[in-house]
Amino acid sequence: MESLGFEVALKRLESIVESMEEGDLPLDQLLAKYEEGTRLVQACQTRLDEADVKIKKLETSTSGEPVLKALEADDNEEDE
Repeated sequence: MESLGFEVALKRLESIVESMEEGDLPLDQLLAKYEEGTRLVQACQTRLDEADVKIKKLETSTSGEPVLKALEADDNEEDE
């Protein structure tokens, strides 16, 4: 799941939701899709959290160029 890009994972998740909403799947397939969907949601959330941290760390240098500020150890501990 981690190797999937965000957009690919989101499209797969949308596809799973659509197939589950149709209501034509047997219980064992529904459970398998639910489990895959849960993993996809977690992967997407991880990607979004990583992007959020990077955006929060983005600063402007004295020359006006955007630079990525180094992530400090204290920032990671707050999320735990």
